[in-house]
Amino acid sequence: MDSINSEYSAPLSSIIEEFQLEVIYLPPEVDVQVTRSDVNRPGLALSGFFGYFEPGRIQIIGNSEHAYMQTMTRTELRTRVEAFVSRKPVAIIYTTSLEIDPIMLELCEEYEVPLLRTSRQTSEFMAALIASLNVSLAPRLTRHGVFVEVYGEGILILGDSGVGKSETAIELVKRGHRLIADDAVEIKRVSAKTLVGSAPEILRHYVELRGIGIVDVRRLFGMGAVKLTEKVDLIVNLEPWVQGKMYDRLGLENEYTEILGIKVPMITIPVRPGRNLAVIIEIAAMNNRQKKMGYNTAVEFNKRLLGQMDVET
Repeated sequence: MDSINSEYSAPLSSIIEEFQLEVIYLPPEVDVQVTRSDVNRPGLALSGFFGYFEPGRIQIIGNSEHAYMQTMTRTELRTRVEAFVSRKPVAIIYTTSLEIDPIMLELCEEYEVPLLRTSRQTSEFMAALIASLNVSLAPRLTRHGVFVEVYGEGILILGDSGVGKSETAIELVKRGHRLIADDAVEIKRVSAKTLVGSAPEILRHYVELRGIGIVDVRRLFGMGAVKLTEKVDLIVNLEPWVQGKMYDRLGLENEYTEILGIKVPMITIPVRPGRNLAVIIEIAAMNNRQKKMGYNTAVEFNKRLLGQMDVET
């Protein structure tokens, strides 16, 4: 069962901390939340055009906007800036350590609009800010399963309760791989092609083993045994072995599961006593990585088989 969250926000305070922004003015006792991942350079707004102005976007003032404002008379500047600031944008950030006009500061204080500054160049800062907001505000869901990193591949292990997901994760950790999440996996769509998985903070680094209870993987196996996030590269579905059921033995058929609109490769592994699931998942991870690099063992084997049949005929 998936739990989907539909509203996301990022506190402005976390953005200030992440990018070490200089605080020129912050409204007192106001918890400012950013809800848009796109940002805006308000050249048109400062010229008086607000046809497509979105106050939910962070407003970036760089060299162009700064130079444009310097061409205005003091009266005109106050009129234009007040028209801009009175629409209460979520925040205004000056880049390149530009000097802030007292009129801008005065009006930001009057309308309680956060005013910040960074020494970074405009294009560089905008790219980093958008990338950060795309992660913080990404569409997401929580899925029941186990998430591990195996040979650099993010493996999401799914299956019914009691099928052995957590035990397999511990075995993989013992073999030198890393745990990301057990029981609940938070999955975010951070781009049109990428899903990233992590653990809810309260469950981070913990694994539940029936008969033993909750164990702290970080403390038992060290910091190298855990990881905070990883890209979701492959889904492994564990299911009890069903006698007589036809399982894929060559790997020619590619299966996918769609999560948040993105197709992720999936394989189904039947579980029964005597099967070493950790080793099987290691092979699945390496095989998936090999496919991404352009080599498909099943396809190459099939070509060889067909070639041998042609020779015999």
